[in-house]
Amino acid sequence: MKTPLLTLLLSALLTLNALAGKSGWEENYEKAIAEAKESKKLVLLDFTGSDWCGWCMKLDEEVFSTSAFKKFAKENLVLVELDYPHGKNQTKKLKEQNASLKSKFGIRGYPTLIVIDADGKEQARWGGYSKTFLSELKEKLGSIKK
Repeated sequence: MKTPLLTLLLSALLTLNALAGKSGWEENYEKAIAEAKESKKLVLLDFTGSDWCGWCMKLDEEVFSTSAFKKFAKENLVLVELDYPHGKNQTKKLKEQNASLKSKFGIRGYPTLIVIDADGKEQARWGGYSKTFLSELKEKLGSIKK
């Protein structure tokens, strides 16, 4: 009797966590830009299909979830998740923001990762999954002046 209840509780917690978005990631683009200006950091935009895109989920699991990425990001980046889910509810305002940014940055596939400066100017772009994304990001940021 305890096992089904525990399983149900664990499932509910995981679902709530997934609906809340990734920890440390902002959904509000304007808020992230303001934070980047204040902290003098660059912004990493993650265009994702969090609940249907296999490569997006793999990137979250194998790169974004690592302590190395989290540490690097905390020191160097403002993280923004721009999600285009099939099964998650989003506010109208969030959907409109994400559609506008998808158009602005010419997004054609997921995941697409873009580094921008605090003025919104694109500095670097990656399309698709890469297990070595963190090292590629570090290398690219080394050549970008903040």
